[in-house]
Amino acid sequence: MKLKHLPSEFQEALPVLEKIKAAGFEAYFVGGSVRDALLGRPIHDVDIASSSYPAETKKIFSRTVDIGIEHGTVLVLENGHEYEITTFRTEDVYVDYRRPSQVSFVRSLEEDLKRRDFTINAFALDEQSHVIDKFDGLADLKQKRLRAVGNAAERFNEDALRIMRGLRFAAVLDFDIEEETFAAMKEHASLLEKISVERSFIEFDKLLQAPFWRKGIAYLLASQAYNHLPLLDNSAENWQRFLSDLPETFAFSSSEQAWAAVLLYLNIKNSKSFLKQWKTSNDFQKTVEKILAIYNLRQIKEPDKADVYQYGESLMLLAEELRKAQGLPADFERIQQITSSLVIHDKHEILVKGGDLIAELGLKPGPELGKLLNRIEMLIVAGDLKNEREAILDFVRKELECE
Repeated sequence: MKLKHLPSEFQEALPVLEKIKAAGFEAYFVGGSVRDALLGRPIHDVDIASSSYPAETKKIFSRTVDIGIEHGTVLVLENGHEYEITTFRTEDVYVDYRRPSQVSFVRSLEEDLKRRDFTINAFALDEQSHVIDKFDGLADLKQKRLRAVGNAAERFNEDALRIMRGLRFAAVLDFDIEEETFAAMKEHASLLEKISVERSFIEFDKLLQAPFWRKGIAYLLASQAYNHLPLLDNSAENWQRFLSDLPETFAFSSSEQAWAAVLLYLNIKNSKSFLKQWKTSNDFQKTVEKILAIYNLRQIKEPDKADVYQYGESLMLLAEELRKAQGLPADFERIQQITSSLVIHDKHEILVKGGDLIAELGLKPGPELGKLLNRIEMLIVAGDLKNEREAILDFVRKELECE
């Protein structure tokens, strides 16, 4: 098969392939970028596989970086772009269900493609736009089917993260998982406990933000893989509610919103502790906690200026989207109108600082000054005090007189 139109990302990288071939080696575009080109999807990273060994690759190009040379990968800087060029390789026995004990460089493209996870990721594309398909991946693309390369049980025993990748691809592409492949995923799901939490989070996070996330969650449940992910064991009933409550057309707007929804439906009381177990960043944890706080606040009251000022418009709208998805009353317009009406959006916009009050009115630094500054801030937010220097100073003078 030949691609009718070579995407611009590949066209820009063609000189790299041609240089490698001119030096007497084979070189191809490989992996997900080829799959996405065949599906007409946006292309992100262009990966190149070559019969040249790392030292040989480095001789071909003047600017290179050793980013994973022990695994055969050299970063090539060419024409203002960066390309990862990886030597054809085979992999020895996997020692921890994730990494091979040894990588061997080979000159055979087919040997290299044999080690890929799924047939739709095992394509190669040459400089003439010919698609090389050794494992009937084109038929799987046509059937919208996800199938392991070779023996499915071996693929998942080698690298259990492929189970999460499979769930993610089903959610991203709306593909069905082939029967034998899914049976092997289910059989080896317990091996996910041996995979680093960070890697599982990346795959799960992409699944939740995928357009067909419902399919990914359905496969997660059917495979019982959730039982082998942090703090998700015995959560099937909660996930079923997650699927039944949220409408077919709903898509999450952000990673933080998606995980806030997960925490809601799993009925997690300590969100920070839960997200720490998933090895997420402090900033991520704080944002998710804020969305949950807004959601809980909205259960008891309408949003006001103080709420919108405290949490910000974007997080308020994310919480409101969750309410709407659940069939609860949502008022996006009110939040947007309140945002537009705010005189300040941050305390740094207040025209009088603590130092001004110390210098001009003789106030002393300390907790009492902090409380006064906070009161000034909230009065300005509420519209009860103008954000003008003299107005603020007059307010403070009157407060001092009343003491």
